[in-house]
Amino acid sequence: MTLKKLFIKYKSDKYRHQYYKVYDLFLAQKKNRKLNILEIGVADGSSIKAWSDYFKYSKIIGVDIKKIDLTKKKLNKKNISIYQGSQTNEIFITKLIKKYKKFDIIIDDGSHYPRDVIKSFKMLFHALSKNGLYFVEDTQTSYNHYFGGNPFDLKYSNTHLNFFKALTDSMNYREIANPFYLQSGYDGLIRNISFFNNMVVIKKGITNIKSNLVFDNSYENKRYETKIKRDPNKFKYFLKYKIIFKTYTLFFALFNFFKSLLLFRY
Repeated sequence: MTLKKLFIKYKSDKYRHQYYKVYDLFLAQKKNRKLNILEIGVADGSSIKAWSDYFKYSKIIGVDIKKIDLTKKKLNKKNISIYQGSQTNEIFITKLIKKYKKFDIIIDDGSHYPRDVIKSFKMLFHALSKNGLYFVEDTQTSYNHYFGGNPFDLKYSNTHLNFFKALTDSMNYREIANPFYLQSGYDGLIRNISFFNNMVVIKKGITNIKSNLVFDNSYENKRYETKIKRDPNKFKYFLKYKIIFKTYTLFFALFNFFKSLLLFRY
């Protein structure tokens, strides 16, 4: 049975939001694999039951801050395990990771508050298996101040959508011509990030393609090394790239530093 039919069968709002279209893009080929699938937010159990039927050979792990009556919700199935706890409780999440080691698919359908989504991702990303998928639903709360979002400062507010937008830099960290750049824990570990209406999908994977413009976050060093291989006149290129260009980069860095202080973007 397709995910669309299963979401209809169990009356999951994933059908009404048309999330099944996104899930089909990423999950159709994984249907018959043995996976660890974690969903944050059990509620009435409708989507958990759909996952259980769709991924028959997988472990379906559900987390909810409220106590779930498994019998009442008809969640007493062999491949379903439900745990009560907060998605932002580090002790609870750590215990969950220790038990299952790795998750192949993680779905955040929990509180939808930006701060909760971000904290959960930070705790769970490194427990995501290689080539694993992390789905975040209902990202429209980023645009709603009643959920902790910000509809008035779309680019710089501390919302989960802005957090995931910023993660695209981690895919391209080798291209950042900033000699002062400090690598994050996500650099080189994200294959791609896909944005859909009210939904984000992050695919984990090693990205280690070398830059053709930058070496160790320095454009000047790359140009210098390239030039001296073609022309032995090292002094000319040392003066140009190691002195003049690096001085320009330093001034540019200082300008942006003070600008960030004035605009409170730090």
